[in-house]
Amino acid sequence: MNTLHAHLVRLANQAGRSASLPTHSESHPGCFEDPTRSRLRALLAQRHHAACEDLPGVAIAPGLQFVETTDTVLLNGTAIASGRLAVDPIRCSQLVFLDTETTGLAGGTGTKAFIVGVAMLTPPQIRIRQWLLTRMAAEGALLQSVAEALPPNPVLVTYNGKSYDLPLLRTRYRMNRLPEPFGDAQHLDLLHPVRRRYRNVWPNCRLTTAETRLLGTVRVGDLPGSEAPAAWRRFLATGESDGVRRVLLHNAQDLTSLARVLFALNAVG
Repeated sequence: MNTLHAHLVRLANQAGRSASLPTHSESHPGCFEDPTRSRLRALLAQRHHAACEDLPGVAIAPGLQFVETTDTVLLNGTAIASGRLAVDPIRCSQLVFLDTETTGLAGGTGTKAFIVGVAMLTPPQIRIRQWLLTRMAAEGALLQSVAEALPPNPVLVTYNGKSYDLPLLRTRYRMNRLPEPFGDAQHLDLLHPVRRRYRNVWPNCRLTTAETRLLGTVRVGDLPGSEAPAAWRRFLATGESDGVRRVLLHNAQDLTSLARVLFALNAVG
């Protein structure tokens, strides 16, 4: 009980409020725990609300933040002006670039996607939509919202998505008893054409390497994907949002780079 009381005091101090908490002498015997736990829940909710206000986007469900941005897709300095691609029967309106940030890198049924990002082309722009879990319980709402955002007959474009992102998402839909929206969608995993062409040329075939070699861009101040799970857990535990903001930027950069790498691969034949 003393530990719980001390935790309440710390939360109250973090919220900038003086702690006015019941003690054994101030509460009826046997009634201390309920008001104390109620106070704890209220302070946790207050801190969570303040933390979410620091995040970009809007809350579209309890525990689910939605962020939407647009950017101009560039290829060798020129904006994409046409929906034509060398890979048939893909059309720009069907392309869905997909990337996730997850609670662990090993996969498995215990791994969740705490950020799902999708991007679609409206040349010369790319529209990026991201869903961020701010509470574990909102996973079902995230999955439903992503499914509703996909166009009919999507052509998925990922980087290592066949081995990681798609199997993970399909597992999460099944575990939440939701129909998974990918079905028999066409899927272009860019890691495989990159490997076929450059595995004996480049030091590795990571997406950041493809960016440097194909696009001539180098990320500055990027948060490595391996640090994303810790940044999210820190947000849940303390409300510190800077790390999560950096993960959102990293995810958005991945999505933009997927589009640019796809067009670059088509350009070199």
